[in-house]
Amino acid sequence: MNKLKVFLNDIWLSLQDNFPSIVVAILVLLIGYLTASKIKSLIVRKAIVNSDNALTRTFVSQIVSVFIKLISIVIALRVFGFSDLTSNILAGAGILTFIVGFAFKDIGENFLAGILMAFKSPFKINDLIETEGVIGYVVDLTIRDTRIKTLDGKDVFIPNGQIINNPLFNYTIDGFLRYEFNIGLGYDNNVHDAILLILNTVKRVEGVINDDKKPTVTIDQFAASTINLKVMFWIDTFKSTSKSYHSGIKTEVMERVLQCLTDAGYSLPSDIIEVKQVKD
Repeated sequence: MNKLKVFLNDIWLSLQDNFPSIVVAILVLLIGYLTASKIKSLIVRKAIVNSDNALTRTFVSQIVSVFIKLISIVIALRVFGFSDLTSNILAGAGILTFIVGFAFKDIGENFLAGILMAFKSPFKINDLIETEGVIGYVVDLTIRDTRIKTLDGKDVFIPNGQIINNPLFNYTIDGFLRYEFNIGLGYDNNVHDAILLILNTVKRVEGVINDDKKPTVTIDQFAASTINLKVMFWIDTFKSTSKSYHSGIKTEVMERVLQCLTDAGYSLPSDIIEVKQVKD
């Protein structure tokens, strides 16, 4: 019990002797963290005025914030009396970097990949992208990963290294996105007239582009019981990045095509299975 009292008394005396240094060290940390937060916010709002990519601003702000926080920690340690420790840390930074880089090579790869993507800008927030079979809208880019929201509402965090090392499809980078669907007509129908009817119907749907990227209808396949037509049309994604907006246009196109063919008397048969009974 006496040893515990002595130990606690020594700690108390030590705190009293180093109280000014402790206060200054805490103030340095608080000022450093507040400064990092303010500068991060300033970069996101006002800096990089020539860049229209919010992901770049966000990524740069994260790097600057981390750097300022590390500087404040080193200064606080020196003020507190750990100057030898900080000197040893800085002196051994090369070896430490090698060891950490080898042990956490994936983290380092994701960090560097994030830097490349932030400045190369292969996508922006709300762009519809696909990589490694994952399709969704870009939500955020961090030092380690990219967060996208899939078409069914899931949040997927994809490592930056995986994105930069694999093919990346950006469906909205130029503002145009193509949709397509198939519809089957019976063999007794006039396919040429049906194609013209479908084209005129699709062109009248609001949101479908009718300039350089016009709707197209082609014969896709001669199936067992139907002639399958492929209907293709483009929409302008700059008008809206909402999935419901895109799906609404596609749904209206499909509904109108079905309605116009039905009203015109075209048969839309399903697969026909012929069953033969053999008598002995």
